[in-house]
Amino acid sequence: MKALYALYPDPNAAQRAVNGLRDAGVADRDITIVSGEPIEQHELGHRDHATYMFWIAGAGGALGLAFAMWLTRMTELAWPLPTGNMPIVSWWPNLIIMFELTMLGGILAAVITLLVTAGLPNWKPKLYDPEVTDGKILVGVENPPSGSIPAIERALTVSGARLKTLT
Repeated sequence: MKALYALYPDPNAAQRAVNGLRDAGVADRDITIVSGEPIEQHELGHRDHATYMFWIAGAGGALGLAFAMWLTRMTELAWPLPTGNMPIVSWWPNLIIMFELTMLGGILAAVITLLVTAGLPNWKPKLYDPEVTDGKILVGVENPPSGSIPAIERALTVSGARLKTLT
């Protein structure tokens, strides 16, 4: 992995570096920002876009409900137990299984969506510097195109930060 990065003492300096990287033509998805503490009050903390996890979890719940209805109905029809004048398929006892499989479908869909959108598991090494634990904010670009390296270096050093290279 090759990376260019710099460490900044405060979020404002890091924001200037991110703006410089954007001006240099680096896409937001290629900019790495690592902080030891939350920086929610700055734009740096709001770069990620919303996912459709709610809708995917709802669809997983609907699939779980459909599967539960099919499973309980087909089980009762495959092994009919006639008791008195009661119907073979009884919905009241089936509601327990339908509820449980609806929740299972929704939970599994939400967990799988979370893992996929978070990029887990990720076996590649991540860009990190031990100075982040001392309060610094890391801003960098992993695997930059060779033609844009001078522009990236200028953007990262605009706030007086020391440029670091990882090879």
